Amino acid sequence: MTQNLYVFLAFALAVIGGVLGSSLAKSHRRLCALISLGAGTLFGVTVFGILPESFESLRWWGLLLALSSGYVVFVLITKYVYHVCPACAASHFDEATRHRFSEIATAMMVALAIHCTADGLALAAGHEAHQANLTGGRALDIALVLAVCVHKVPEGLALGALLLGAGFGRLRTIIRVALVESTTLLGGFLGLLALPHVPEFWLDAVVAHVGGGFLFLAVHAVGGEILHHHKALVLANFAAGVALIGTVTLLLRLHCT
Repeated sequence: MTQNLYVFLAFALAVIGGVLGSSLAKSHRRLCALISLGAGTLFGVTVFGILPESFESLRWWGLLLALSSGYVVFVLITKYVYHVCPACAASHFDEATRHRFSEIATAMMVALAIHCTADGLALAAGHEAHQANLTGGRALDIALVLAVCVHKVPEGLALGALLLGAGFGRLRTIIRVALVESTTLLGGFLGLLALPHVPEFWLDAVVAHVGGGFLFLAVHAVGGEILHHHKALVLANFAAGVALIGTVTLLLRLHCT
């Protein structure tokens, strides 16, 4: 029941972000800060939560393969469908790009739906690691919830702003944000059904696969922003996100020992 609430919380935060994105004038600086903070939490949960947990049962080559598979999946979706996370690319769009965006809004929403399904699966995987009493499972579970929820706000904000800029009305924008983000619920539901029956080795492989996708999002978000805008702001918020997850994970691990 608790995990269901976490998945619904992530969905609700993304929709709230979409409402704000469709209602308020977008501050580029504020959006950069939120994107960087979210990217930092995703990077932090991968480094401090996913890697130590997965390394317990996966050999180095298995861990590397699982991480690479998650990274490559998002690379392929970004290249052949659309960028898998509008929050990571939102500040790169000028007005001309936004007008063209209306022509490819469907592809963008499909790509983000895949991303959101992975978010839901990540929450379910963290929960299952906790339930299976894996080493660091509780810390990983809470760190994943925190990272995904922090990331969801700028994700919904960027999606709402981009759809509004593409010519959709406010109500249609909010409905589309809710429909796309509802795949987070789908991913969580499928994960909670399937993952309890998965052996520990494969569960850690799934967690590492999710971590590879998180690394892609973090690297692309921060790399793109550092090359173009607000370097100090981006680095400070990214570091804050990493520090937040690192501190929470350390405290939880100390509490559990």
